[in-house]
Amino acid sequence: MRHNKHHASLGVTVEHRRSMMSNMAASLITHGRIETTLAKAKALRPFVEKVVTKAKQAAAKTEKKDAIHLRRLALSVVRDETAITKLFNELHKEFTNRNGGYTRIYKLGQPRQGDAAEMALIEFVKADDPGYKKSKGKKTAKGKKAKAAPAAEAAAPAAATPAVTTPETTS
Repeated sequence: MRHNKHHASLGVTVEHRRSMMSNMAASLITHGRIETTLAKAKALRPFVEKVVTKAKQAAAKTEKKDAIHLRRLALSVVRDETAITKLFNELHKEFTNRNGGYTRIYKLGQPRQGDAAEMALIEFVKADDPGYKKSKGKKTAKGKKAKAAPAAEAAAPAAATPAVTTPETTS
């Protein structure tokens, strides 16, 4: 069965895509953020996050052979020794308290000049970044009550004041 086998093809062969993902991941690890097309950034996100997870798992291992195994697995997909060394020795500490979501993608406003491709900026999320909190729905219920209260208050004074009648003029 071919369940869960689809990946963004990016218009290139499998070999080209693997090397492109490897090179972009190495650049992201080395520089912390890179500018690329939106499609490539969306394809790079799960690729890099799996490598960061391997680095976190290697840091948690007590036996050195297990850590080396995870390091070699990461090196098999990101073919850059300096980038993997930086990730496994320094960067993994930033993600110890974070369960996934190690990268963030920003859409850039201007399309690329040559082919009008939508551009994006992909970067690692900082260690102290709290991220966005999902609302639990309490805000909307409170918002409805808050909107209903001023409307009721506006209706109440109008009903409380007696209507002023003016004599009709007949011609």
